[in-house]
Amino acid sequence: MTPARLLVTGGRVLSMDPATGELPSADILVADGRIIEVRPDIDPAAADERIDARGCLVLPGFVDTHRHMWQAALRGSGADQTLDQYFATVLHTLAPRLSADDLHLGNLLSALGALDAGVTTVQDISNVDKTTEEHTDALLDALTASGLRSVFAYGQGTARDARRIRGGRLHAGDGLVTMALNAEFGSDESTRNSWALARELEVPTALHVRGGRPVSRLRRLGVLRPGTVFIHGTGLDAGELELIRDSGGALSVAPAIEMTMGHGLPPFAAAAAAGLRPSLSVDVEVAAPSDMFTQMRTAFQVGRFAALQGHAGSDAPLLTTRDVLEFATLGGAEALGMADRIGSLTPGKQADLLVLRTDRPGVAPVHDATAAVVSSMDRADVDTVVVGGRIVKRDGRLVYAGLPRLLDRAAEVRDRLTGR
Repeated sequence: MTPARLLVTGGRVLSMDPATGELPSADILVADGRIIEVRPDIDPAAADERIDARGCLVLPGFVDTHRHMWQAALRGSGADQTLDQYFATVLHTLAPRLSADDLHLGNLLSALGALDAGVTTVQDISNVDKTTEEHTDALLDALTASGLRSVFAYGQGTARDARRIRGGRLHAGDGLVTMALNAEFGSDESTRNSWALARELEVPTALHVRGGRPVSRLRRLGVLRPGTVFIHGTGLDAGELELIRDSGGALSVAPAIEMTMGHGLPPFAAAAAAGLRPSLSVDVEVAAPSDMFTQMRTAFQVGRFAALQGHAGSDAPLLTTRDVLEFATLGGAEALGMADRIGSLTPGKQADLLVLRTDRPGVAPVHDATAAVVSSMDRADVDTVVVGGRIVKRDGRLVYAGLPRLLDRAAEVRDRLTGR
């Protein structure tokens, strides 16, 4: 539902906007999908609909800067896998068996799982083979139907298909679904061609990097550009991280996957030492939960451990819960080039926000609101979620009528793939 004017009342507001700060009790007025005011005692008559957030925390929606959303159809199937096993099983064995309908299911299920957990924006690193235009359209149809704000990072397809969707349904740069290019490394020639396509289409780029000097290679090839999201960054030295920073790029860290699959130590301490603020991401739902609470807690623990153990030098700053909450909100918006639209509760920005309950026994009493979000909460505390002024979850339940049938379809795909 999309009320013309929505009022969120009486919540403890973690705006993530330095000018607004944290407000012990305030209202948020939304009109035509945008935040109009954030202050106490807004006249209720100004709104068509009201959300009572008394006793709750209100904050910007979480931003996930790297997720392979099609894999939700395989959710949990690879929790015990190493990275090499994941490549062999998920990418090379199971992925070719998925139909266009299966890919639609995966993207839609992932999107709804994100919204249910308070993640309002996801960059979908779409690295499944797009063997036909039908496959591409199925993935995009799911994103559109879900109501999630998303960046469709096109990969594993053809330049012709990428041009088709950029010139058609993803021609706008300010819609709910926008476009990027998943421009992974190949030969020097193919790498230059991929990045030339991104420039032609005027879309951002994203790619996976681990170890070595990949950022320097892009600079040598003459393709390094602002707005690139570098995924993982494990094993990069200080010079490479500083080059990301100086080039106007961003870092997306997926700490849960990086620890369990063996990518290497998530580079939070090293990034902080290099003056680079990372963003957070889920990565693959075959082996990691799809909420941002898991990622924040893992980031906080790993980042502090690495700094305390001297893995990034003696001057590496110690992460705080405020740092980590910024990674999950404003940092994600900055990484995706959307900080002018989302990431904080700032008048003029899109109304992407969530309301978190604080009355569960595992959360109460709240001494420090930021610490409570990072260290104590989970998806069960997500009461209400709003994307662009549209209520997509309310009173702890998703507003999506087709959910039961979607879950039945997910079970059918699982049974077909496993031979049950």
